[in-house]
Amino acid sequence: MDNSREIQSDAPRVGAVVVAAGESRRMGGIDKVFFPLNGIPLVCHSLAALDAHAGVDEVVLVTSEGSVERAKAMVAEHRITSVSGVYAGGERRQDSVRLGMEKLGDCDLVVVHDGARPFLDDALLDRGIAAAQEHGAASAAVPVKDTVKRADDGNVVTRTIPRDGLWAVQTPQVFGMSLLQEAHRRVRAPVTDDASMVEAIGHPVKLFFGSYYNIKVTTPEDLTIAQAIMALRAADDCGVS
Repeated sequence: MDNSREIQSDAPRVGAVVVAAGESRRMGGIDKVFFPLNGIPLVCHSLAALDAHAGVDEVVLVTSEGSVERAKAMVAEHRITSVSGVYAGGERRQDSVRLGMEKLGDCDLVVVHDGARPFLDDALLDRGIAAAQEHGAASAAVPVKDTVKRADDGNVVTRTIPRDGLWAVQTPQVFGMSLLQEAHRRVRAPVTDDASMVEAIGHPVKLFFGSYYNIKVTTPEDLTIAQAIMALRAADDCGVS
């Protein structure tokens, strides 16, 4: 089935699922979702970017069960009007995405974004929506810059992998809604992202250029990097060179 043909060529209705239901196990006791990055909860940065984008019609936020009420209060405090609801996630990331999709209204496209990536912006969303309209499935990614090696169980190098053609995948990932729903129905094995599910049912995924600033906060060190990126962006906005 060619799901990409189902997508309207003009002004698709776009919904977004922001996934922030992780347990922050590597954060040393810090709840990264609510960590104040530049005075604003980390997840609010991506929510605000989606809220400000003219092409995004509705946003659903998925958090851990214990954080739902706190997240609802956060959304209200920061007046993120496109968020139609905050819901508890599932056991796995893919379960949380599925639950979030079920809460969205009728959409042509769905944007899936990790709430731990605070540097979402209009340009990323524009590229993702355009690529998904053309190909049915698209993911932000950046070319791998480091040398990549495969090692055995004793951490001894067994192979150096040529990095030509290797990309580090990010979010946002954007799909035709019916395509992603089909992937979630058919793929039951654990996956690390929704693009893997779509690939598993035989649909190609178009990579569009993400951003090396589009980091995912997973460790306390990442918070330091995120704060530095925020300061750099603020300086650029002020014209400081």
